[in-house]
Amino acid sequence: MVTRVIARYIRISPRKTRRVANLIKGMPAVKAEALLDTIEQRPRIYIKRLLRSALDSADKKAHLSPADLYISSIKSDQGPSLKRFRAATMGRASMIKHRTTHITLELDRIVRPVKKEVASEKVKGEGLKVKAKAKEVKTEAKKRKAVTKKPK
Repeated sequence: MVTRVIARYIRISPRKTRRVANLIKGMPAVKAEALLDTIEQRPRIYIKRLLRSALDSADKKAHLSPADLYISSIKSDQGPSLKRFRAATMGRASMIKHRTTHITLELDRIVRPVKKEVASEKVKGEGLKVKAKAKEVKTEAKKRKAVTKKPK
C-alpha cells in the first residue's frame, strides 16, 4: 500500500456508492479516473475527488506518477444515519433514515514483470529431462510386466 485516503460522513447511501466502487476496483489509476468521467451516477463525484487526493498524496510522499499506481482496494462502509420524521396517516409519524458513507481507497504500485530469458531456457530444459525420465520409467514398467507374466 502506497497511499490510503478516507472520506467520512458523505451524505449518500453506501449501497449506491458500492456499485460505482466495484467498477473501478483493481483498475489502474489513470483508467479509473477516465471511467469516472464517463459514469453518470452521483457517487462518482466523491470517489473521483478521493482518487485525485490519493494520487496527489502518492506524488508528494513517494514521488510516483499516476501511471505507476492501481486501486488495490476500495470499500464503502456505512456511517451514522440521520433520522428524520415525516407525517404519516392517522396521526402517526414514520421515520426516514438519511444514510451516510465512509469511503476508504488504497493505491499500490503496479508490479511489472521483468523478462528473464535465461531462466525460461533452464525451465524448458528441465521439463524435457522430466519427460524423458517419465518415458524411461514407463518402458521399464512394461519390461517388468512382460517378464513377470507366465506363459500358459
